[in-house]
Amino acid sequence: QVQLVESGGGLVQAGGSLRLSCAASGRSFSRYYMAWFRQAPGKEREFLAGITWSIGSTYYADSVKGRFTISRDNAKSTVYLQTDSLKPEDTAVYYCAAKLGVVIRTTPGLYDYWGQGTQVTVSS
Repeated sequence: QVQLVESGGGLVQAGGSLRLSCAASGRSFSRYYMAWFRQAPGKEREFLAGITWSIGSTYYADSVKGRFTISRDNAKSTVYLQTDSLKPEDTAVYYCAAKLGVVIRTTPGLYDYWGQGTQVTVSS
């Protein structure tokens, strides 16, 4: 059974940082594209960043480019999202997702597996 489990969310002041983790289990993800999304209340789920598990190539949404960094640790089967210079508008539930293949996709409906999400709250 495939599982994606996020952790690392919390409450942080504006300008602060958090490192989110996504532990993947249940299959080999070597041919998967891993991504982070977020969803704020009343808003659509938004693509943030993606990474190919095999070679680690990355892609970022313009809204987080330069502030967020995605990475992966193959040995731990874990994908990370380092979030820096956080703003109140970054407040949302952050989700990890996986889809088969290496093509960049930013549409949530194209992902096969999702984690349960981790709450990030940024105070002003």
